[in-house]
Amino acid sequence: MSSAPPSATTGRQGRRPSAVTPEPGASRGSGAFLALIAVCTAVTAANIYLAAPLLSLIAHDFGSTPSAVAWIASVAQLGYAVGLLFFAPLGDTVDRRRLVTTLTLVTTAALLASAVAPGTGALAVAVFVASAGTVVPQLLVPLVAERAPAARRARHVAAVIAGLFTGIVAARVLGGLAGQAFGWRWVFAGAAVLTLALGVATALVLPSGRRHRDGPLFGGIAALPGLLRRSPDLWRASVRQAGMFGAWSALWTSLALLLTGPAYGLSTATAGLFGLFGLAASAVAPLAGGLVDRFGAARVVRGAYLLAAGAVPLFWLGGQVIWALFVAAVAIHAALVASHVANQTLALTTTSSPAVANTAYVVSGFAGGATASALAGTAFTHLGWGGVSAVAAVWLALGWGSTAIRR
Repeated sequence: MSSAPPSATTGRQGRRPSAVTPEPGASRGSGAFLALIAVCTAVTAANIYLAAPLLSLIAHDFGSTPSAVAWIASVAQLGYAVGLLFFAPLGDTVDRRRLVTTLTLVTTAALLASAVAPGTGALAVAVFVASAGTVVPQLLVPLVAERAPAARRARHVAAVIAGLFTGIVAARVLGGLAGQAFGWRWVFAGAAVLTLALGVATALVLPSGRRHRDGPLFGGIAALPGLLRRSPDLWRASVRQAGMFGAWSALWTSLALLLTGPAYGLSTATAGLFGLFGLAASAVAPLAGGLVDRFGAARVVRGAYLLAAGAVPLFWLGGQVIWALFVAAVAIHAALVASHVANQTLALTTTSSPAVANTAYVVSGFAGGATASALAGTAFTHLGWGGVSAVAAVWLALGWGSTAIRR
């Protein structure tokens, strides 16, 4: 992936997304609008990762073991990928206010169903539906990128991504603490209330009315393969983020199993506090955005992969030494967010179809993350923490190695 000029984040084709006239509802209060999208993104991220810090409590409630219910965390990521595939391309073709409202109500209902689920099967279905519906921010990220000044586009995207990782931290820290204090069911109920409030608030700032649409409603899905073939930069960004996100997911969704297991014997609440190291990601996002605007996406992604490659051995060592986990947690979060800011900015600016391109990019990332999480759960059961570290290393190698040769 060739680096962009210092002042640009476009791909090698030199094409920019087609100009989209700012809509009345989106042009007022730009700073407040961006802040609202960032907060809504935080809640979304929390919904996707809500189950991870609660696995021990869920297993105890259903008379199982944490490793036996670890697959529920990967179901959430898979559900989000499916929701992105079907709903994110609609952001440029249908009434955004109506779509956001509908998805918010579906997600709220599914979270409430999770809170009263009688078994792991029902819980998995409810979590899948909730994650599939909680894609509101990704409907609006292309709008954020289009409205931003060209010289600051990556920084605006980074603000939304900072919200995403803040939500991940909140899911692990606050979810673990609340789960320990009130039970895991109340955590899902609380998430339903937050989702409803933020979703309605977001819908209210959007313009209403049917948007122009050419072709079938879900035509964006059919356009994905061709768009990836025509844009090597988009393809490379998608694959590299799938590798990076998969490595992070394998480690982070399995970490609670290590911390609450025999190696450390921590409580769910104490293990949840470990998520505070994820705040490094929120701090890195604005810095990464500035670096992408100045030096281009390729250099930032390369540096992120080198940092992640150094974090994996530290995670493996962290199976016996706690300080190694501290350092590795900061490093892997910094690598993931820097890679995400660079790759998503490139995906949004390398074609003339930013909504469809963003769908291809984010679906690829979450599909990679869901697959790696599922494999990591199996690896932990049979090979222990070393197996999880191996899955992360393989995912990084695949993400970089499969894109190192120019197509």
